[in-house]
Amino acid sequence: MVRTSTKKAHIAVATVFAVHGSIAGTFATRIPWIQEHLGLSSGHLGFALAFAAAGASAAMPLAARIAHRFGVRTALRGLLALWCASLALPALSPGLPWLCAAMFCFGASAGMTDVVMNAVGVGVEERLGRSIMSGLHGMWSVGTLLASVVGVVAAHANLDARVHLAVMAALLIPFGMFVCRGIPGIRPETEAGAQAPPRFALPPRSALAIGAIGFCGVFAEGASADWSGVYLRDITGSSQAVAAASYTAFACTMAAARLLGDLVVRRFGPVRTVRAGGVLATAGGVMVVTAVSQPAVIAGFALIGVGIAIVVPLCFAAAGRSGTVPAQAIAGVATITYTSGLVAPAAMGTIAQATSLTVSFGLVTLLASGLIMGAPVLRPAAPTVPVREHGGDRPTRSAV
Repeated sequence: MVRTSTKKAHIAVATVFAVHGSIAGTFATRIPWIQEHLGLSSGHLGFALAFAAAGASAAMPLAARIAHRFGVRTALRGLLALWCASLALPALSPGLPWLCAAMFCFGASAGMTDVVMNAVGVGVEERLGRSIMSGLHGMWSVGTLLASVVGVVAAHANLDARVHLAVMAALLIPFGMFVCRGIPGIRPETEAGAQAPPRFALPPRSALAIGAIGFCGVFAEGASADWSGVYLRDITGSSQAVAAASYTAFACTMAAARLLGDLVVRRFGPVRTVRAGGVLATAGGVMVVTAVSQPAVIAGFALIGVGIAIVVPLCFAAAGRSGTVPAQAIAGVATITYTSGLVAPAAMGTIAQATSLTVSFGLVTLLASGLIMGAPVLRPAAPTVPVREHGGDRPTRSAV
């Protein structure tokens, strides 16, 4: 019965990840419509989009307290509904100030949901006794890709984004609420040693080293996602179609690597897996920086995608095992990684303007190589074994 319940929870949280990704994928396809509808320059659009990362970074430290107060099922159900509902806000914005406010709310709800669903994922992974975090993030990528297909069709049909985003929100809210029925309805205080986190929890010290690894991975991801097409166009003189293909190759290899990543982690462990990923990502970066042909550069971006795909899932898993309040540690790591996602596009542009895009991707290559040396911080802690305490059966960590 316990095993069946855990499998049900695994399916539920995997579906939650897919729903979360669907929101992100849906919104990404309608950004051009929003820019054109509001008459925004690229600079103003970038300024507004930065508020999403700012909102996520500001709100994520609150997630641990919310999960502690209401329990993970109720917290996730409410936050996921809020995240789905916020999808409709950007397209309804009448001007730039309203769009900035909408993006802040959009990012805040996304970030808090992200923290709680990853905390649930870590808990289910520990119950199953095997790695599942990479697959969960793979489901997020699948949700993003499927929703982006729907978004492309809607955009091609010239469907008003206000209608498109509102309909998607209306469909995903009840679906997400239904899926959350399979999430374990535990409260963190029922777990051994858990204490109520502060109302606004700063990243714990245990999360800093793990967050640094996540920073490297997310920087490489954000830089490649945002600048790969520009790199192909400006450096190799490719067409718009070929430039778009570079991102497609990057996104597809990341999704495939995440879906298959758990098998690799179970066989080789997180440290060797991340080290191997760092080697692949570094090799991909070297190819991007040194290659002159379009196929070689696209292959380089694909290698970067494979190499960094599993870094963030393993960082969240390691954070969840690093303290007595998993959601607080995950929030700390998520805050650092979201900050990296905020910094990467601007840093790449600044360096490119001062030097060249080739130098910018030299920085990406350097950060990717940091995964090789930093991988040991993801080493699992001592296994959890049942130890009877004061007549109870609560599991505690043992040095066995």
